[in-house]
Amino acid sequence: MADHSYFANLIWQIADLLRGPYRPPQYERVMLPMTVLRRFDCVLAPSRAQVASEYERRKGRFDGRALDEYLNRAAGQRFHNRSDFDFEKLKGDPDNIAPHLVSYIQGFSENARNIFEFFDFENEIERMREANILYLVVSKFASVDLHPATVPNAQMGLIFENLIRRFNELANETAGDHFTPRDVIRLMVSILFIEDDALLATPGTVRKLLDPACGTGGMLAEAQNYLWEHHREARLFLYGQDYNKRAFATAASDMLMKQVDQNGTGDNVRFGDSLTDDKFDGETFDYFLTNPPFGVDWKRQRRELKEEHDRRGFDGRFGAGLPRVNDGSLLFLQHMWDKREPVRPKEHKHGSRLAIVFSGSPLFTGGAGSGESNIRKWFIENDWLEGIVALPEQMFYNTGIGTYIWILTNRKSPERKGKIQLVDARDVWTAGGSDDNQRSLGDKRRHLTTNQIGAIVRLYGQQIDGEKSKVFDNDDFGFTRVTVERPLRLRYQMTVDDKARFLDACPVLLDDVQAIDKEIGREPEGDWNAVWARIEGLLAARESRWKVTEKKLFRNVFTQTDLDAKPVSKGGSDDGYEPNAELRDFENVRLKDDIDAYFEREVLPHVPDAWMDRSKDKVGYEINFNRHFYEYTPPRPLEEIDAELKEAEEEITLLLREVIE
Repeated sequence: MADHSYFANLIWQIADLLRGPYRPPQYERVMLPMTVLRRFDCVLAPSRAQVASEYERRKGRFDGRALDEYLNRAAGQRFHNRSDFDFEKLKGDPDNIAPHLVSYIQGFSENARNIFEFFDFENEIERMREANILYLVVSKFASVDLHPATVPNAQMGLIFENLIRRFNELANETAGDHFTPRDVIRLMVSILFIEDDALLATPGTVRKLLDPACGTGGMLAEAQNYLWEHHREARLFLYGQDYNKRAFATAASDMLMKQVDQNGTGDNVRFGDSLTDDKFDGETFDYFLTNPPFGVDWKRQRRELKEEHDRRGFDGRFGAGLPRVNDGSLLFLQHMWDKREPVRPKEHKHGSRLAIVFSGSPLFTGGAGSGESNIRKWFIENDWLEGIVALPEQMFYNTGIGTYIWILTNRKSPERKGKIQLVDARDVWTAGGSDDNQRSLGDKRRHLTTNQIGAIVRLYGQQIDGEKSKVFDNDDFGFTRVTVERPLRLRYQMTVDDKARFLDACPVLLDDVQAIDKEIGREPEGDWNAVWARIEGLLAARESRWKVTEKKLFRNVFTQTDLDAKPVSKGGSDDGYEPNAELRDFENVRLKDDIDAYFEREVLPHVPDAWMDRSKDKVGYEINFNRHFYEYTPPRPLEEIDAELKEAEEEITLLLREVIE
């Protein structure tokens, strides 16, 4: 049996017919909907006669959704086509192929018709007709056998993945916006369901899974495949949402063709921006699986999301905080977690599990008190973060950066409670694009084999401390950000220029300033407290009352910071010093450490005049993989380095001699 690469290449060859009327980045406008249309045509071929007969029997008596239901049953699918055309009949009338093709598409049930509306395919039909290539394209597609007996659903998904990757490479766009490599998905799904074998094996089990950034539906398909392989008796209803029209249409078409019960109508995959147009508002799910776009800003949604955060707090989706506007990944995490199922076993509610792919940024970006840190704090302090798996670099088609799988749940097993497991799988990979295609694809130069996925899953499931797996207490990732102050030290000196500058601003104080100049003199003074006490005494004797703003301006004009001067006391008293904002520093102290002891041990020996302002303490959380899995590599011996340098010098000298001679 031909593999998915064969069919993808076959379809790709048809795209050459578009050259001229279409630029290569525009090929997907035709090729994706045509691939979906041909797949639909092949899927419905065996039941075409039954649907035609049922349509003749029911038309006039039923219409709309009621008629669709009858015809779907006749088709044995969740969609049908009632027209008189198929690809072979379309070829029979080249002169009228455009209106016939439109009529054929209009003959689909509403759920399938909507897919082609999202593809905006009628405009492309007219464009191909005008370019005189429509008949050629349809004829070529008619020769491609995409029947499920030839191309199973899983393989069809890989064909879509292959085509979309190629189209996006032509457009120089991010293919990762649309799909995640299947090896990464298989790893995510395996860990997602790792704790649920008993639950999924229960007869009659019905579970729901949501991907709010589903792209072309690869994650949904792989989750379904996992259950087919491991728990065929369990029923998993799949739900997804995406804002990219073509990706959404591809995912919706794939879901329609699944040979499983998906709530009957195929509207489980919905179009819209999950962050601002939540199509599953108020619903809860047992599982979540997603790969949100890496490093994509949310400026366009900022006003609405900030309003929800400010107005609704934890009654809304984003109560924990808002990340920086240049990366909205953590918004998707909060969006999903708002839909978690509660843990109420007596009501057959068993909580939720979530797997999400992140770049490294959500692990540590943002200091204590920032939106990112507060989000991490919320998840960790509520004991929802179960583990994180670090993946190798160059695993994705559109980026070579390192990525991380986060696993969250509100029903941790007893041995995981209060714990977070980190797994370092960065060195586990095989060169090439995938198991069945060893070539590098885009930036994807590495993949995980089935055995490697199994090894990572076992490592995660064993929950042991070792070289590549470590288990931590939740508060190991927490720290207190302590503000460390040093005293402000000011040197007073009146100069002609400063005196003129002050009097320009406060000319009415001329007599007082002259008196101060005479009393204090113009030599530098290193004790501002003593100087100001003398000035206040002088002003009192003169019965002069300065405004607060005038006093502040006087100090700003006639003093400068001087580390050799005496500290400036608060309010002129000796019960504390004014802090020097320019010397302010911060120390991150682990939650498990005694802050006072840390300060005496780590700060005071180096900065004896420092003190802590504990009123400004902030608790933050960050997860630094490199710190926990750092391996020290000792430097090479100097003798070895010297020998190499000497050898290189001799080689250069020899080459220079050859040039001169």
